[in-house]
Amino acid sequence: MKRQRLYGLTGLLSLLGFIGVFSAERAFLAFFAFAVDFEYFFIPSDEMAEACANRAAALGFHFGMLATAAAGLLGFFAGGQAPREALLTGFSVGWACAAAVHALATAWFGIRERWGLSSDSESD
Repeated sequence: MKRQRLYGLTGLLSLLGFIGVFSAERAFLAFFAFAVDFEYFFIPSDEMAEACANRAAALGFHFGMLATAAAGLLGFFAGGQAPREALLTGFSVGWACAAAVHALATAWFGIRERWGLSSDSESD
């Protein structure tokens, strides 16, 4: 299975948005944002796209780990949370940060690539 297909499978996270539709927890509606990842099933795979996806994933991972540590430590020491609550807060903030950084980095790399392609075709 190509990596592009694996990236497309992250669109399945958008199914969690239906929890927000069928319950009172509206925060789950944010998961519908992952539906844009289904586009990877239709994008031709090339080295540039895979390199950008890998860079975005690495950025998301590192920022997520830093946010997890920061939120957990702040929750425990400054917020007075119990250790389990601080850990849960850290995991929640870290995952949200990782997903946001990954999405923003993917968008940024895609925009930069489109700008580069459009300026190349105009110079011919």
